[in-house]
Amino acid sequence: MAHVILGLLLIAPQSFYDLIKGFEAGVALFYSASSGSIRRALDSLLARGAIEVASVEPGGRGRKVYRVTDAGREEFRAWMTGEPTGSDLEAAALSRLFFLGLLEPGERAPVLRRVTARIETDLAALSRLDGHLDATDVAEEHRDIVAHQRAALDYGIASHRFMLDWFRAHADRQERSDR
Repeated sequence: MAHVILGLLLIAPQSFYDLIKGFEAGVALFYSASSGSIRRALDSLLARGAIEVASVEPGGRGRKVYRVTDAGREEFRAWMTGEPTGSDLEAAALSRLFFLGLLEPGERAPVLRRVTARIETDLAALSRLDGHLDATDVAEEHRDIVAHQRAALDYGIASHRFMLDWFRAHADRQERSDR
């Protein structure tokens, strides 16, 4: 969440309200966040010096506009260029893709290749599970349950294959444009 906020603030300094609208306008397509979680992430980023208050508008509400500090820029860059982690691979991959244009052109293809490697690792784990389940006997009373569980696994494998093909092709295009 914090890295997504850093990315939005690197595009332009924004208020809390602007950040909520930014999530709704694009980030929410792949990353869900409540206004409370955005507020907590903003407070955390402020506390560790990754962002600062750029201005406070006059008036009763005193709307604050936030901007990224040098420390926040480095944190964002380290996250973008680091290994995708966490259990939600799709959110990790799509959030990096969404903000890829904030990196220098030569840094983009390696980010896509790290995402691709993570997809390959997760797909291999799902495929091993699929193979293990193929060799497992299922009691008659559980076959209907297992059939739907296998369907969920098949969907996961298919979606990872699609994601892998898509990210490989996009990485190839990025590498060609970097030349």
